[in-house]
Parts: sequence; C-alpha cells; structure tokens
Amino acid sequence: MPQSQPTPTSLAKASASAWRREAEEASLPEVHQSVLVSPNLGFWRKLLAFSGPGYLVAVGYMDPGNWATDIAGGSRFGYDLLSVIFVSNLMAILLQTLCARLGIATGRDLAQACRDHYPIPVVWSLWVLCEVAICACDLAEVIGSAIALNLLFRLPLVYGVVLTSFDVLLVMYLANHGFRYLEALVVGLILLVGGCFFAELLLAHPDWLGVAKGIVPRLEIVTDPARLYLAIGILGATVMPHNLYLHSSIVQTRKYTPTSNGKREAIRFATIDSTVALMSALFINGAILIVAAAAFHRQSKVVEELQDAHKLLAPMLGTTAASVLFAVALLASGQNSTLTGTLAGQVVMEGFIHLRLRPWLRRMITRGLAVVPAAIVAGIYGNKGSNQLLLFSQVVLSLQLPFAVIPLIHFTSSRKKMGEFASPTWLQVLAWMVAGGIVVLNVKLLWDFVQSL
Repeated sequence: MPQSQPTPTSLAKASASAWRREAEEASLPEVHQSVLVSPNLGFWRKLLAFSGPGYLVAVGYMDPGNWATDIAGGSRFGYDLLSVIFVSNLMAILLQTLCARLGIATGRDLAQACRDHYPIPVVWSLWVLCEVAICACDLAEVIGSAIALNLLFRLPLVYGVVLTSFDVLLVMYLANHGFRYLEALVVGLILLVGGCFFAELLLAHPDWLGVAKGIVPRLEIVTDPARLYLAIGILGATVMPHNLYLHSSIVQTRKYTPTSNGKREAIRFATIDSTVALMSALFINGAILIVAAAAFHRQSKVVEELQDAHKLLAPMLGTTAASVLFAVALLASGQNSTLTGTLAGQVVMEGFIHLRLRPWLRRMITRGLAVVPAAIVAGIYGNKGSNQLLLFSQVVLSLQLPFAVIPLIHFTSSRKKMGEFASPTWLQVLAWMVAGGIVVLNVKLLWDFVQSL
C-alpha cells in the first residue's frame, strides 16, 4: 500500500518532537519581534520592512580584517585572488540563507539549536571555539580602528586601541532607541565605505580585462602556500563563524504572521535581504583588492600594512584625496563591525550556556580580550606587529568555520527538526560541498604550516 505524503501539520509536529526541549527564551529578548511587518503591505514595502538584518551581517564581511588580506593579496598577486573573494561571497550568501531558514522555521538561533541537540561537552567546546572566533574578529576591529585613528589624527596606536573599547556606549545608546536605528546607522556606514571605494576605483584606473580574468579561479591558489595562506585569510575574513549565529537570531526581530505561509514568506524576504546586502560586501572587498592591485602590484610594490597603503596611495594615484578616503573608509568599517560584535557575543553566550549578562558588560569582556593583546603588540612591535596580528586573526577565523558550518547544515537538512522548511536536496548538496571545501582548505593550510616547521 503506498505511503501517504506528510502534510505540513504532521511535519511541524515532527519537527517539534525532534528537539529535546521546548524553545527557550527568545534570543536577544530585548529586540525580539520588535519590528512589526503588516501582512497587508505590498511586495516592496514588505521587502523594506524585512530589510536590515542582512546588512548587520554584511558589515562583518567588510571589516578591517578583510582590508588587510585584500590589500596584501592585491599588492602581491595582482587580480589573481579576486576569484577567492567572489567564491567566498557566494559561499557566504548560501550559508546566511540557511541561518535565516533555521531562525525563522524553528524560533531558535544556531547556538540554541546546538545546545538542544548536542551533549554538554560538545556544547561547551563549540562555545569556547566560537568565543575564540569572536575575540579574533574583535581583535581585527580594534586594530583596524586604531590604525584609522592614527592615520587621520596621528593618535598613537596604543591610545587608539584603548579608545576603541568605549564604542560600547554607542551600541547601547542605539539599542535602547530601537533596532531599526541600529540598522539605519549600519546601512549609512556601508554607503560611506562603498562611496569612498567607488571614488578610489575611479582614481586607480584598473586593468578591467585583468579584473575579469582574476574572477576565474586558478590552480596555483591552492598549490602555492603563499597564495593559499592569503586565500584562507580572505575566506576567514569573508565567511565569519559568529555571523552564522548572529543572523539566525536577528531575523527573529521581525514580527510577522506565525503561520506556515507567513514563515515561508519571511524566509524568502530574509534571503533577498541578506543576498543584496552581501553583494555590497562583494563590491567593497573586490574594490579594495582591485585598488591595491592597480596602485601597488603594477608598480611591483608589495604592501602588507594598512599604514603603508595609506601613505603610498596619494603619490601612486596622484592625489591626497585617495589617502584621506582610505582612512575615512577604514574608520567607518571598523566602527561598523563593532556594532555586530556586541550582538553576536550576546547571542553566543546566551544560546550555548544560557548565561545572560548585561549587553554593556558582555561587550566590555569581549573588548578586553581583544584590547589586551592588541595593545601589547602595538606597544612592543608597532605597526608591523599589529598588521601581522590582523592577518593572523583572519586565519584563526577561517579555522573556526567548520565548527559552525557543519552543525548549521546538519540542522537545516533535517526534516525532523525543520519540518516543511528543511533545505531541498539541491541546497543540501551545495551546502555540504561548501563545508567540504572549507575543511579541505583548512587541512591543507595546517599541513603546510606543519611542513614549514
């Protein structure tokens, strides 16, 4: 006798029973369902209502860590690593789509889902790894912002590092006035960074044929350890593990009709939101590498420090405006990234170990863990040490990726947990291919490191 197809109701019941416990207190409860989405809105107004979370996630894909890897890659290898930025961005779009799907369909963020599914030792291990990734990301933001302050106002790096710890006040002020204000500030800063680099592109006059060729992947990116190290850094700077936890939480800030059709519509609009936002990150990251290749590589000048890039842009592009735009965009990028770091840290701590701290306290703890090593390195080794630490932080982020990506794909592929919202087969295949690629690249990087010892 043929088996009957499962109905949406039966799938919903199955997904509810597949979790060990009922959904806990909402992630980021102070902003949960704080943005009302009326079911009577037309397509464009509804899209606007859902737009925002994707841009908070996108800023993590254009933080100072990206600048370090993109400038180093462009100045050393020209346009060759553009393909890595392009592929990394496509991977990011796919993974963030899965995050939105998980958060909307289950009412759980990724950290809460891990806590529910895995045994306690695994949960605590994943939490520690994620905290390391957040600290590495925060380290990049601290150093990048301090360098920008140094370039604009000649503020010593150590003082700049310490000064960045007070940006928590801005985050708290905006959070208290509504989540949409935070989103508006983020979008405004993204537009500022994008505008600066659009102007830089006009000044740089890149070889557009070389740009087109650079989008095509090359085998030597994997076989050459120097290229691979920077490629892994770009991957780590682009696909950030803590953004996966964050996105699965902040998509729940929208209050929509909690029916099957309402959730399906929310997933669709959240996917459009994150895809459009991440394309802006693709433009900015690509522009940074293209400007570095056009200004430095064709002059056979290898630049691995942000300060050197700032100093050399003016004479190489023929105007002091190039250096000023560079520094302004760097500062905006660094400050933008700090906004999402606060929320990600809160989501991870609450989700994994169910520990709530006041957001300002959580931010100061995370900031302190980043400020101390950054201040020490800046004080002892100066600019060169700070830039090397910046690059290293991005590789650390990449090494953490599998521990967030694999659980995400596992949960969103399960019909028992996701019900009717489980990823279709084609999406599961693509997602596991992405996870496999990330693991292989990380293993290759570690092997090369061991071989060099």
